[in-house]
Amino acid sequence: MECGADNSELRHYKEHEYKEYELYFGQRLILCDFCEVDFSSSDPTYFGFPKEKQMNIDQWSFIRVIKDKELRKDKFCPACNHRLPFLNFVKVCRDKN
Repeated sequence: MECGADNSELRHYKEHEYKEYELYFGQRLILCDFCEVDFSSSDPTYFGFPKEKQMNIDQWSFIRVIKDKELRKDKFCPACNHRLPFLNFVKVCRDKN
């Protein structure tokens, strides 16, 4: 859901493994294996958290591995290449914080 509109990621999306997690405020995200690892380097203030917060996979609840890797059309932001579900996730985090 994070990099789903990035052209380079779209070209090799089948090479990744995808998992669904419950993260913050009961929200769920599906992330590829790269975004899953990279998420911890995110600036917590982007999500409305204090700058000291650790954005860590250990805080998430694993839900499932995604087996269906077929691409589907979706809305996204052409400036940041984040899909609408990820941007909604960010908005809820900001609102709750």
